[in-house]
Amino acid sequence: MERIRNNYTHTKYACYIAYVTQAVVNNFVPLLFLTFQKSFSISLNQIATLVTINFGVQMAVDFSSSLFVDKLGCGNCVKAAHLLVAAGLFGLCFFPTLLPNAFFGIILAVVLYAVGGGLLEVLVSPIVEACPTEKKESEMSLLHSFYCWGHVLVIVCSTAFFAVFGLENWRIMACIWALIPILNFLYFCQVPIPTLVEEGQGMKIRELAGTGIFWKLFLMMLCAGASEQGMSQWASAFAESSLHIPKAAGDLLGPCAFAVMMGLSRLFFGKRGEKIKLEKFIDLSSILCISSYLLASLFDQPALCLLGCMLCGLSVGIMWPGCFSISAKKLRNGGTAMFALLALAGDIGCAAGPALVGNVAERFGGELKAGLLAAVVFPALLLLCNLLRHKKKETNAN
Repeated sequence: MERIRNNYTHTKYACYIAYVTQAVVNNFVPLLFLTFQKSFSISLNQIATLVTINFGVQMAVDFSSSLFVDKLGCGNCVKAAHLLVAAGLFGLCFFPTLLPNAFFGIILAVVLYAVGGGLLEVLVSPIVEACPTEKKESEMSLLHSFYCWGHVLVIVCSTAFFAVFGLENWRIMACIWALIPILNFLYFCQVPIPTLVEEGQGMKIRELAGTGIFWKLFLMMLCAGASEQGMSQWASAFAESSLHIPKAAGDLLGPCAFAVMMGLSRLFFGKRGEKIKLEKFIDLSSILCISSYLLASLFDQPALCLLGCMLCGLSVGIMWPGCFSISAKKLRNGGTAMFALLALAGDIGCAAGPALVGNVAERFGGELKAGLLAAVVFPALLLLCNLLRHKKKETNAN
C-alpha cells in the first residue's frame, strides 16, 4: 500500500479510470434516448434538453471550480466527484418512478452526475500535467484516449447486456456502471495527488481574460467539444432512425466505431506525438472532420454515412487534448482557472453541438441528416481559428 501512496504511476492509472467514468457520464444515457422517448413519452426537443442540461451543469461547475478547488483541495474535490457520479447513476434508476414527473426525475439524476463529471473534467488533466513525467503532449493525448476506451466499453457492454436481458432492464445496467466511480474513489484515496501550481500562484480569471491567445484557445475548445459531441451524442439515434439499422448493430457501427477511431487517434499521438507538430495535426484533423460531417449528412447509402461517423471520431481525437496541451505550454501559470475555463469552453461546445443537431433535425421533421449538416460549422470555425493563430505567430516571427 505504501508503494501506491508514493507512486505517480498509480496516480495516472486512477486518472485513466476517471476518464472512463467521464465516458459513462456522457455516453450511457444517449444509448437510451429512443427508449426514454417511448417509455416516458419524451420528445426529441426534451431529449436535446437532457444533453444541454448535462453539459450546462458541467459548464457551471467548470466556471465556479476555480473559486473553491484550491481552497478545498484538489484531492478532496476529485474524490467527491466520483461519489456524485455514482449518486447520479443510481438516481437515474429510481428518480423517474419516485417523482410525479418522470422527465424531471431524469433531469435530477443528470444534474447529480453532471456535477461530478464537471469536476472530473476540470481536475484530471491538470493532475496528470502535474505528475513528474516527460512528453507532456503525448501524456495528455494518452490520458484522453481512455475517455474513448470508456466510451467503447459503455457501448459494447451495454449493448451486450440489452441483447441478453432486454432494454427494459436498463436500470440494472446503470447500477453496474455506478460501481466504477465508487471503486475509483477508493483508488484515489490511496494515490498521491500533485498540483500544477502552488495555491495562490496560478493566473486569475481576469489575467486570463486579458490574454489574447487564451480567447483563441477558448474558441477552439468550444468548437472541439461541439465537433465531437455533435456526432457522438446522436450517432446511436442517427443509425437507428435515419439509416434504419437495428439498434444493436447501429450502436456498434455508429457510436462504438466513432469512439474506437477517436481512441486510436489519441493513442497514435500519445505514442508518436514527439515527432509530430501538434498545430498541423489539428489543421489536418479539422479538414477531415468537415469532410466526415458532409459524408454522413449528404449521402443516402448507410455504409457511406457510417464511414462518415467513423472518420469523424478519427478527426476529433486530437482536438480536445491538443488544445489543453497548447494552453499548458503557452500559459504555464494558468493553473486551475485556466483548465476550468477551457473545460467550460469545451462543455459549451458539447452542449451547443448536440443541441444544434437536435433542434435543426426537429425543424426538418426529425431528419437528423439536416442537423448533422448544420453542425459542420464547428470544425470549420476551429480550422479558421487555428489558421489565424498560425498566421499571427508567423507574422510575429518575421
